[in-house]
Amino acid sequence: MVEQTNVPIILASASPRRRQLLAEAGYKFTCVRPDIDESAFASEGISPRECAERLALAKAKTVAEKFPNCLVIGADTVADFQGQIIGKPADAKEAEEITRKLFSGPHKVITAVAIVRISDGTEIVESVTTTVYPKKLTESQIAEHIKGGSWRDKAGAYAIQEGGDEFIERIEGSLTNVMGLPMELLRTVLAGLKGFAG
Repeated sequence: MVEQTNVPIILASASPRRRQLLAEAGYKFTCVRPDIDESAFASEGISPRECAERLALAKAKTVAEKFPNCLVIGADTVADFQGQIIGKPADAKEAEEITRKLFSGPHKVITAVAIVRISDGTEIVESVTTTVYPKKLTESQIAEHIKGGSWRDKAGAYAIQEGGDEFIERIEGSLTNVMGLPMELLRTVLAGLKGFAG
């Protein structure tokens, strides 16, 4: 459990998974949805990691501007399939296309974490990559997954802790990264900031 000494934290996210991970780690925080249009961020010509880092920082900054004395945590998760950025599907058709692509072979999940506090100039952006080895899905499994709707608002059209485990053979790296917030990285970064003891 962390020792947090009166440091106001804001999670710049509406994601219930990120909120759950941060709460389970023992942090006290509030949530503010970042007011940014993710589709406005160009992903052409940059790496998946750079794309995730730019978005995470934009999310953190837009919230930090309204709460300059708070430590704001922004995060963004993308799937990387052979260098191609796979984000959130727009509809069921795109979710099916993404599912067929990602589950045809190993892919990477990248989550970038940005920590911003305007009052003292804190601005940190780091990212973690996990390699996911999927199981071969049958046509009926793909159809059931799309019908179930759990792909909505998920990078890569699946969530590893919401039934996604049955689709995964194994992973190399951080599980919480695939869930949307790499807690090992976050703990390390926060522990180095004033007001935290671990």
